[in-house]
Amino acid sequence: MDFNFILLFIESIPLQFDIFGGEDGRHVLGSDDPMIKGLILSMFAVSGFGILLNIFNSAVRKKMVDQIKLKRIMKETRAWQKERMAAMRSKDQAKINELSKKSSYMNKMSMEMMQMNMRPMMITFVPLILIFYLVLPQLFSYTVALSPIPLNVIPGDFFQLTCTAEQAANVDDVCPDENALYLWAWYFLSSIAFSGIIMKLTKTSMDLS
Repeated sequence: MDFNFILLFIESIPLQFDIFGGEDGRHVLGSDDPMIKGLILSMFAVSGFGILLNIFNSAVRKKMVDQIKLKRIMKETRAWQKERMAAMRSKDQAKINELSKKSSYMNKMSMEMMQMNMRPMMITFVPLILIFYLVLPQLFSYTVALSPIPLNVIPGDFFQLTCTAEQAANVDDVCPDENALYLWAWYFLSSIAFSGIIMKLTKTSMDLS
């Protein structure tokens, strides 16, 4: 399980709402007259913010989380899960019963691992929100990139990354073009793209390979 992706997803949920604009402010983070203009410049600038915040997150994580202990717990829980799944596939009831005796211990380890991963987010979440609501909307437009395809893969309109054709056709909507990427969405995708590289460089990666 990629905890880093999960944490990035959790952090990004509030970014798709304009807290100060209420329900009608959804997806409208940005400015009618941004300080940074132009699609290419905006794309790189938002990506730059994503990289800087990822470096900050990794620094906090390195300081607050015992990486050796975390990887030991991850290795132990994954080995147990893999062994349990193999026993269930082979219908080895004796092995299943033996492994089930360690369920409470493994659940405790999984909870501790989740807490270790969540602890840094308690520190980094506030600066992220302040930067995203007080700084970025002044610098950038509502949409800062253009996707060749729609990226709204989650059903419904709760987690929309790109503008729809209906939104682009509506002159009162902030979407200039179909498949335009919202400011928060491009930040989210940039963070995902660079987080793995930054975590490897800072030795905070959760990859056991």
